[in-house]
Amino acid sequence: QVQLVESGGGLVQAGGSLRLSCAASGRIFSANSMGWFRQPPGKEREFVAVISRSGGISNYADSVRGRFTIYRDNAKSTVYLEMNRLKPEDTAVYYCAADPVGRISSSSSEYPYWGQGTQVTVSS
Repeated sequence: QVQLVESGGGLVQAGGSLRLSCAASGRIFSANSMGWFRQPPGKEREFVAVISRSGGISNYADSVRGRFTIYRDNAKSTVYLEMNRLKPEDTAVYYCAADPVGRISSSSSEYPYWGQGTQVTVSS
């Protein structure tokens, strides 16, 4: 079992920045690849970014590539999502997720562990 708790969401103006954190407990954190997903209002949950167990490999959705950065600190059992040049369309509930198999996946179905989410609102 892995327990995940996100933090760092809030209200920010377009062009601004936020850093989300996801603290993990339970199963050995470094054994999991970690993903960030988001669910905009009235829409389906979508992939944002994923990072490998060691942090050496990452992948991003096209909509955030070049603006968002995913990284992790295995000593702190925490994964981060640095979000820059935010746009109103980035408004969503952001979730972190853990994959104990260690895949680099953009599919939410391959992540059995999820946090409760944190709201990010970007005003225009």
